[in-house]
Amino acid sequence: MPAVLNITQGDFVVAFKHFLESREVATDKVGGVVTDIIRHVRAEGDAALLRFTTQFDHFEATAETIKVSPHEIAEALSLCEPELMKSLRVAAHRIEEYSKRQMPADLDYTDDTGVRLGHRWSALQSVGLYVPGGLAAYPSSVLMNAIPAKVAGVERIVMVVPAPDGQLNPALLGAAHVAGIEEIYKIGGAQAVAALAYGTPTIEAVDKIVGPGNAYVAEAKRQVFGKVGIDMIAGPSEILVIADNKNNPVWIAADLLSQAEHDELAQSVLITDDATFAQAVISEVEKILVTLTRQDIARNSWERYGGVVIVEDMEQACAVANTIAPEHLELAVENPEALMPLIAHAGAIFLGRHTPEAIGDYIAGPSHVLPTSRTARFSSGLSVFDFIKRTSIIGCSPEALAKLSDYTEVLATTEGLDAHALSITTRRPKH
Repeated sequence: MPAVLNITQGDFVVAFKHFLESREVATDKVGGVVTDIIRHVRAEGDAALLRFTTQFDHFEATAETIKVSPHEIAEALSLCEPELMKSLRVAAHRIEEYSKRQMPADLDYTDDTGVRLGHRWSALQSVGLYVPGGLAAYPSSVLMNAIPAKVAGVERIVMVVPAPDGQLNPALLGAAHVAGIEEIYKIGGAQAVAALAYGTPTIEAVDKIVGPGNAYVAEAKRQVFGKVGIDMIAGPSEILVIADNKNNPVWIAADLLSQAEHDELAQSVLITDDATFAQAVISEVEKILVTLTRQDIARNSWERYGGVVIVEDMEQACAVANTIAPEHLELAVENPEALMPLIAHAGAIFLGRHTPEAIGDYIAGPSHVLPTSRTARFSSGLSVFDFIKRTSIIGCSPEALAKLSDYTEVLATTEGLDAHALSITTRRPKH
């Protein structure tokens, strides 16, 4: 059974704190292993990369066999059902259109002092896209990561994906084809992250690494951050549904399980102001669980980390949701617009009873790569902004410099930076 908490109970604060902390995943168990892998790949390059790939993915990895050839892509496309390819193209188009609308404008103006100010946006030159393989093969993740980068103007996108026994899911290559990715390597784990960060004779280093992975991948991204940029340290998936009793409990149960089936560490939470409705949802979850292909994973997630919180009203529901700061937040209520201003922290908000989280996972338009583990308190989901950088622009005429020079000199002198002050005074006209 999931945890069932009632906000009116005297021990709610303590119980809720315990619930939030129950899913924290320690990285110390993988940290040392990841450090060792990165050290070897950094020092030995291809030799270590190929050795680890052979060891973990169980195929004879060489510089030739890890590179996905045009023939392999063509063969994969022939195995993809037409319905799948059409769906991928529809999703790609929607992601592209949404991403184009996100692109910011440059800024260029002259202020009252006569100083020219502004900024310009420019794309990163190269990005590494980590795509899960094996049990978790998600072609949608290829689109959600690659297309915003394409729209931003990234010149080189490198896709890495683990290939157990040397085999890749054809749908992943189908999605790569739709997204226009041509440089693809059959490597995964911390060794793939290290190769992207430091480069090898076969794989040129990139400027930033994006995309989800397991605990080893997440820890590797954490360790190489600074050498390269990363999007985020992604944890297991989460969904929080705020629902009133006018919902169909079957709908809400299915929504909760849509994330539970991802991972045994995933978390699904229902917040409602009706205890009877909550029990109805719990009952429907049990009925649906036995029908799922991944029922063991979903059940472990639901029973170990799932939660139901009973509140007195929807204002309290929003306050609890802000404490959780979920990756996905559904407002399955009569008037979601009224609650939306009360939500301060969420990776993505889904409005109304007819907007299940799955729409966002696949087809809506915004990237489904979102902050997890309460990091929505201070971070945002993946977007074109992850693939561009802003450069400030400053320009002074002699007259503008003269107007600001006294103030600048005072500040520089106060900080004891004589050369800063000299760079101002030496430019003053000599009379």
